[in-house]
Amino acid sequence: MERRRPQKNTDDFIFGIRAVIEAIDSGKEIDKILIKKGLGGELFKELFEKIRALNVPFQYVPMEKINRITRKNHQGVLAFISPVTFYDVENFLPSVFEAGKTPLLLVLDQVTDVRNFGAIVRTAECAGVDAILIPEKGAARINADAVKTSAGALHLLPICRTKDLKKSVIYLKESGLKIAAATEKASYSYTQADLSGPTAIVMGSEEKGIEPAILRLADEQLQIPILGKIESLNVSVAAGLLVYEAVRQRVLNP
Repeated sequence: MERRRPQKNTDDFIFGIRAVIEAIDSGKEIDKILIKKGLGGELFKELFEKIRALNVPFQYVPMEKINRITRKNHQGVLAFISPVTFYDVENFLPSVFEAGKTPLLLVLDQVTDVRNFGAIVRTAECAGVDAILIPEKGAARINADAVKTSAGALHLLPICRTKDLKKSVIYLKESGLKIAAATEKASYSYTQADLSGPTAIVMGSEEKGIEPAILRLADEQLQIPILGKIESLNVSVAAGLLVYEAVRQRVLNP
């Protein structure tokens, strides 16, 4: 029996210059737009002006990359539609303070695996994290798989997205949040850190860790003890440990 190829979920992307223009005009949340290198023409110029005016993330790619997603008449333009609304952390954080809360944010640097991301969001929502901060580039795509893995938490937990993650971490730091970074290079355990005050916990990818420029901004670098032969934990598990240590300090042992 011939094996059927799995079909891509067509609900999370649209294609064609006019269709993407209409999606932007209708207020749809755009995750990212892929544009064929060298594309031109008046209609594309209209689209690109909208992209620039609204700061919609985009990327120039070879035609082959778009063709791998769809072979239909995409005209060199394909947009991924996000199932969630993104927030600006500089507009969002003041509302947390105004609500009388002690902020707890999770910053994900280069975490690109969709299922890990979804699992992190699920844990973070259960733990009462106020928001997750991600970069526009180098982050997992927020699609149907991410929503499913999060058990719907992506519809409940605010996701803040930024063009410049380092700049946004500096903003958090200047706003009074302790920057606590998880890294195997740290000299002491995460359980020794004070996470009871306003805190942003930074997690990096399992492969690359945290970007050095962001790691240098950390007020504390925290280590999760590894006693077995495998050198690192899955990032979603590691994030859960740190987030729930903050919960323990704030709720269970205030």
